[in-house]
Amino acid sequence: MRKLITLGTLLIMFLGFSQTQDIDSLTIQLAFQKQDTLKAKTSLELIKLLYDKKDYNKAVKFIVKTEKLATDLDYKKGLADVIYYKALIYAHKNDYINAISSYAKCKDLYNTLNDTLGIAKVNNGIGLIEIKRGNYAKGLQYALSAIEILEQQDLKQELSLAYSNLADAYYNISAYDKAINFYLKALPLQQILGDIKGINISYSKLADLYSMKKEHRKAIEYYKNLLNANIENDSIQGVVSAKLGGEYLQFNDFTNASKYLLQGLNLNRRNDNQAGLLTTLNHLGTLNLNQGRLILAERQLYEAGTMAKSLDNKQELLRYYNIMKRLDSTRKRFDRAFVWQREYYSLKTSLEQKRLSAIDIDSNIDIDINPTLNLDNTIEESGKTLTSQAEVDKQKSFKLLFYILLAILVMAIVFIILTNSKRMDNIKLVQSLEEKNLKANLQHEADLEQIKHLENINNVKDKLFSIISHDLKDSLSSINGFIDLLKDDTLSKEEFDNLIPELSDNASNASLLLFNLLNWSKSQMQSLEPKPSLFDIQEVFEDKVNLVEQRMAQKGINLIDHSLRDFAYADRSMIEIVIQNLLANALKFCNKGDTITVSNHISNGSCILSIADTGVGISKENLGKLFKSSTFTTAGTNNEKGTGLGLSICKELVELNNGKIWVESTLNVGTTFYVQLPKSKPA
Repeated sequence: MRKLITLGTLLIMFLGFSQTQDIDSLTIQLAFQKQDTLKAKTSLELIKLLYDKKDYNKAVKFIVKTEKLATDLDYKKGLADVIYYKALIYAHKNDYINAISSYAKCKDLYNTLNDTLGIAKVNNGIGLIEIKRGNYAKGLQYALSAIEILEQQDLKQELSLAYSNLADAYYNISAYDKAINFYLKALPLQQILGDIKGINISYSKLADLYSMKKEHRKAIEYYKNLLNANIENDSIQGVVSAKLGGEYLQFNDFTNASKYLLQGLNLNRRNDNQAGLLTTLNHLGTLNLNQGRLILAERQLYEAGTMAKSLDNKQELLRYYNIMKRLDSTRKRFDRAFVWQREYYSLKTSLEQKRLSAIDIDSNIDIDINPTLNLDNTIEESGKTLTSQAEVDKQKSFKLLFYILLAILVMAIVFIILTNSKRMDNIKLVQSLEEKNLKANLQHEADLEQIKHLENINNVKDKLFSIISHDLKDSLSSINGFIDLLKDDTLSKEEFDNLIPELSDNASNASLLLFNLLNWSKSQMQSLEPKPSLFDIQEVFEDKVNLVEQRMAQKGINLIDHSLRDFAYADRSMIEIVIQNLLANALKFCNKGDTITVSNHISNGSCILSIADTGVGISKENLGKLFKSSTFTTAGTNNEKGTGLGLSICKELVELNNGKIWVESTLNVGTTFYVQLPKSKPA
């Protein structure tokens, strides 16, 4: 395709050079020819070359001279042709009043000459003007009347223009199948003629139409053709890349969608192409929503919504409302989802009404048209409407026709209103049912969440009572038994000294257990809130090591203190709980002669704490069970018991303070727990 377009460009350059030589040659011939029909024909050839070259000002000079010459010679064919070119130039300059007037004059002459080809070319020109002015029904009538003659004569230039005009008209009245048919007819002619602009328009419209008809494979094919034909044009590349990415989203092909959307984003921002950027942002929002990147999706969609309202782009605004409804439903913001849904259906209904009006126009133009149909009255009416409304009022003969047409129009409007009213009632009913269904689904989801929350609270209660009734009961029973022995005064001095360490262990276990239970239950109820401040890590290590020093000595465990004076920004009491639990764990799983080492250092602007032991270590299987919300515990080296809550609480407390906790362990070698804390208030 790129080779064909390149070849067409080279051909146009060659023809342009050839045309310049022809123009010079014809100009010289005119200077020496007599005032006869031959000179008029030569002048017409020159006008055609100048028109093809788009040198309209120079062409007009020769048109004035040739029109006078043809009138003087009564050369009707030449006069009709020169007035036709004058009409074409007026149309190119958007001077529709003079264009219609000139078309009417030359058509009269063509009718006199029975020149069906001339009539067809005039009808095609008038059709283009009416379509540009938004009079699609009238434009289609003229263009269709010209097609058969142009096809018989194989006039590629005129046929290409006629097919394009018809396709544009059908596109604007939402007759998409007919629009596709005529764009497909125009495309090969545009390629033969090397009409780069026409090729780009046909590719773009075909891709858009196939996308609207949900034929996304075909849409991708034409979008890619358009990209390949405009590799050096960043503006087209940006717009088409955005649309191509949207097509890949229809297949959940996120890789290709991301590739083209990011390309479109960069190009459209660089070129400040607001329309292309709007499409890109909407599709990127959809892509990130589908991939779970909700914050990024919301940011992109916010920008898209602002831009869609600024540009008054209804289709993209409709897409924006729909995506925002999905986003807020995903984020459980159901009240906002209802708002987006209401906005979506309101705009969709408005656009649907406009589309139905356009379809009603299309239903009125499917009439039997043949190339010999006399449309002179319509041409005159158009010319008079454009030139002077006062002139039309003078023609009393048209009043009766006007009133008849008005009565028919009123009847048609009443019929359309009744039909649309019934349709709108059905649409509103469906919309109401959809809203009620969505509301019921949202309420159901909310009920399920509430049930889950109540079940979690009940599980917390059950776990709390289970621990109190078993583990805490054992420690308190042991302490109570010791107190009973003291009351009875049955203990000897030696027995009393032997039981003191056991009593101390039971009291420490009960204290730590109650501390953990309190914080665990708070975290489950989501009522723990940190109160961060700067504190010295070394002081916390010293306080907590003093608490376990006696138990370490009794168990024959060595302590190495490598702590340094350093400050962390966190809730000191929460970090004390974490260190106390980690020291208790290290003590629990060490044998006589093992070593516990506490230390801290700075890494990447954070404070790193570590508590290492040379105890029994942790198996790979059990490593994965640590820090879970479900309890997991094993007996210590002296059969010490635990609740299984300590590490779960440590993780929650550290994360509440914007920190991290992790563990490294080798079975029968030892274990090291690390805690990372910020050194200052996070931004």
